[in-house]
Amino acid sequence: MGTEDSAEQTPEQRRALFRVVRGTPDQHELAALTAVVAAAAGAGAPAPAPAPANLWSHPASQLRVPLVAGRGAWRASGLPR
Repeated sequence: MGTEDSAEQTPEQRRALFRVVRGTPDQHELAALTAVVAAAAGAGAPAPAPAPANLWSHPASQLRVPLVAGRGAWRASGLPR
């Protein structure tokens, strides 16, 4: 299988997707094989995973927590919850 094989092949044989090396498959078997090979080639890579949700603009962050009067309340009012 060297350069002799490529010189003996017709243009249709050189551009074929696959070739039968042994046996005599019928038209239905070749059609099934063609469908499987085409489906495998068209599958491609899996879709990328969705990005994690950005909680920066979550509606809950717009709600105000109740103010609690007492010792250290002014300091706690500026801290994130």
